[in-house]
Amino acid sequence: MEPIRRVFTFRISNPILSGLLYSFFWMFLGALALSLLLWSSGLAEDDLSFYTFLVHAIAAFIGGCVSGKRAGNKGWYYGCLTGLLYGVTLLVIGFLALDSSLSLGDLTLIAMVFAAGAIGGMFGVNLKK
Repeated sequence: MEPIRRVFTFRISNPILSGLLYSFFWMFLGALALSLLLWSSGLAEDDLSFYTFLVHAIAAFIGGCVSGKRAGNKGWYYGCLTGLLYGVTLLVIGFLALDSSLSLGDLTLIAMVFAAGAIGGMFGVNLKK
């Protein structure tokens, strides 16, 4: 009996791109969970701003963790870059799709994902060992 061979494998070797991919995946899951929470409970959309920041922080943390693990060293550096690119991408999407301008909440989001990505990168480097 022959073992099944892998026909096609896909792995992103760049730590920042793989971290961004994981960040956006977890953001998608968090947005889905928040949508279900909004649909099933009596919450208003205005009450979800804290939870939205929390979802973005968790997504940036996981993305930083993945990028730090893939890099193997300088986890804070790769995590910071991942968090910063994640936040800037969110702002660009918000600007293009919703025609929103830059506000204090957006700068808070950038600072939060920057810090969460850095902390995630530090944890990710230590997961490799």
